[in-house]
Amino acid sequence: MQMTSFSEIKPIPKYIEKQIISKAKHDAAHFGYSRFYAYLAVWHKELVKVTVAVKYHRKKWYCKQVAVHHIHRDYCYIKDINYYYIGGYVAGWYEQGISKVPKWYESTNWYACEDKYFDPYAPIINLEVIDKFPEYKYSAYRLYKGERIFKYLRLYEQYPQLEYIMKLGLDKFAFSTMILRKCAKDKAFCKWLARNRQELADNYFYVSVIMRAYKTGKPLKLLQCYEKAKKSLQSEDSFKQFKPDFKGETERLIDYIAAQQTSTNSYFDYYRACLYLGLDMTEPKNRYPHDFRRWHDIRTDEYKTAVAIANEEKKKALYADFASVAEKYSALQHDKRGAFICVIAKSPEDLIEEGKYLHHCVGSINYDQRFIKEQSLIFFIRTREHPDIPFVTVEYSLASHRVLQCYTDHDHKPDDSVLHYVNKVWLPYANKTIKKIA
Repeated sequence: MQMTSFSEIKPIPKYIEKQIISKAKHDAAHFGYSRFYAYLAVWHKELVKVTVAVKYHRKKWYCKQVAVHHIHRDYCYIKDINYYYIGGYVAGWYEQGISKVPKWYESTNWYACEDKYFDPYAPIINLEVIDKFPEYKYSAYRLYKGERIFKYLRLYEQYPQLEYIMKLGLDKFAFSTMILRKCAKDKAFCKWLARNRQELADNYFYVSVIMRAYKTGKPLKLLQCYEKAKKSLQSEDSFKQFKPDFKGETERLIDYIAAQQTSTNSYFDYYRACLYLGLDMTEPKNRYPHDFRRWHDIRTDEYKTAVAIANEEKKKALYADFASVAEKYSALQHDKRGAFICVIAKSPEDLIEEGKYLHHCVGSINYDQRFIKEQSLIFFIRTREHPDIPFVTVEYSLASHRVLQCYTDHDHKPDDSVLHYVNKVWLPYANKTIKKIA
């Protein structure tokens, strides 16, 4: 790193130090801890930001400069400051006599490093210094309430349209280069922002949603709902396998699943069964049946029959393999005090009975194969009063050690008491036990 002498760094002006201490006194909850504030100054006709560490020790306030950032340089100067991943920024106070031993990062010299580093959150106490620079006269910097003022001004120099965005009250999009570039090239887009500024200011929207709403004329909230649903859908394991099949069709799929009041997992269980049966899934009647629940039950029953006929000779081996895996992970069962217990499926027949009773697909499709391959395990949540009656079914991933699915009758989510048991009681116990098995 480049080193500079202290003489090049001007000391904190007395009136600035008084303002910083006055501001710090309002943060009484932080007495004893180092805090950071910043002030602006003009050095060699250039705007600089000086970060100051502040500490209250034995009824006395201490201030020290720890970083100097220049508006147009790609490096900054630092001294007696360090960053820890967990603890954040810290400052050393040996030079001030607070610490008996200097920290390893403390020095009598200033060092240069990349500008983006060592820039802690630090409220700026004298933004009015910016008025000394005519080039920022129309930057609307006073409307910016964040602490990254240099990032803001640099962006303004590149995109003067930032003033327009701020005056519309859309400061949440101040750092969106996509919106700023669009404003620079498209006056109609600027007018569209002005017409919709109240809705944009009052709600959160993805930038991609804003661009699409402008292009298509569709409502912002509708497109935002679609975007959220897409992100949720794309995180579903059941969707990932068939994602290419629904390219450009995800919104229709989202609408269909919502209209049929079903779940993503149920739909793709049905879709997987139809593919196995050789149906043409490009036909709308197969892809989006009018009565999904009816056709779901029909196709999954047909699938189950087809698999049974094709694999009758392998049934014994299947059951033996299944029982072996169940025995291996039987320690993950949970039967301690409480309203619920958790038992592992012992055979494919257990899955079939569970699926029939709760009207879902755990007894069909390929859950037995996933179980045998130790990709995921199936557990049954039962009430202590009725340990033999199907209640809630859980699919547990051995790879990620998390619950993939948790459903009761007709793929409905169980109530909060069951979810608390599954996620807060059984899952931590299972994850702890699985380490011993591994």
